[in-house]
Amino acid sequence: MTLALWRHARIASFAPGRPWGWIEAGALLAQGDALRWVGPEAELPAGLRPEVEHDLGGALVTPGLIDAHTHLVYGGDRATEFELRLQGASYEDIARAGGGIRATVAATRAASDDELFASAAARARALMREGVTTIEIKSGYGLSQVHEARCLAVAQRLGRELPLTVRTTSLAAHALAPEYEGRADDYIADACRWLADQQAQALVDAVDAFCDTIGFTPAQTERIFQAAQRLGLPVKLHAEQLSDQGGAALAARYRALSCDHLEYLSADGVAALRAAGTVAMLLPGAYYFLRETKLPPVAALREAGVPMAIATDHNPGSSPCLSLLLMLNMACTLFRLTPEEAWRGVTTHAARALGLHDRGMLAAGQRADFVVWDAEHPREIAYRFGHNPCRRVVRGGVQRMQS
Repeated sequence: MTLALWRHARIASFAPGRPWGWIEAGALLAQGDALRWVGPEAELPAGLRPEVEHDLGGALVTPGLIDAHTHLVYGGDRATEFELRLQGASYEDIARAGGGIRATVAATRAASDDELFASAAARARALMREGVTTIEIKSGYGLSQVHEARCLAVAQRLGRELPLTVRTTSLAAHALAPEYEGRADDYIADACRWLADQQAQALVDAVDAFCDTIGFTPAQTERIFQAAQRLGLPVKLHAEQLSDQGGAALAARYRALSCDHLEYLSADGVAALRAAGTVAMLLPGAYYFLRETKLPPVAALREAGVPMAIATDHNPGSSPCLSLLLMLNMACTLFRLTPEEAWRGVTTHAARALGLHDRGMLAAGQRADFVVWDAEHPREIAYRFGHNPCRRVVRGGVQRMQS
């Protein structure tokens, strides 16, 4: 395997021990798809003979970005609903009138696999142009055994055909399928059954649900979690976005990888997340787009030491955002995270939210996923929105220039 040296870099490694994991005059050694050494260039191990050298000219290097909550595979859009909300309709009003998630379900079911792939690939490439190297993609717009499996298969195809790591999450418990109107418990029973088939086809890495007033009850959600637990699949949860249903505490009992949204998270919920080691996934794009006013309890999460991740939540209805860099800025301006907290939210903590331990920081043994930026410090990238300073991306040790 080729030993490659990347030198003359300012490195935000996010390794523990010092703010930003900062290395002022640093270098990285990559062998194959893994990092062999990261540190000050003056301390490069003696005797190594790199076959390839790259002089970065003092550029900033960070880990590859991780978008750990997206709904990237779907048909159609919901621009009409955007206009309705501006005219006074609420998210709940639209959902109960047959719009919302159900409208996207109809468009998704009508689209071919190739159409779903083409639209999702275009979205993925937009994220990749900003330095995203790993992404989670949820299902949840099929709401039937066949169509949920189709969406998961399309997501996996993205990971095969693009230079991108894709983690797939089954979210059949996203909304009630129209065929099950008035029979939510029957739908949950079938969704539990579909999980076993998805696992048998190796389509799923984790299981999610939407526990809220327009989603499913805590009891129904727990049935999904029990089915996942029987299959050995980790769980995640859309929780406390529109109300406090106690979903975060429920998810914590099942050692969830993450709980996501959390605007209405209670003190008990914060304590439960801390005890379980569950990541709090904050989604400023949805908060902004829905014009929410209830902030997630960032100060309480910080005080409790709960790791906070940040993601785009890309979806057609409540966060049609394709910029993780914009989410860095929004996490700071809307939620008052520090720039370092926001950056850790799209690197180290995002990796943890996906159950991945081989990425999210730059250190020996980690994947050689990193980004070279036209910037001196990561705080500049969080500060300046509407700007993409990504110069090149290295994924698995392979360099990809940005256009």
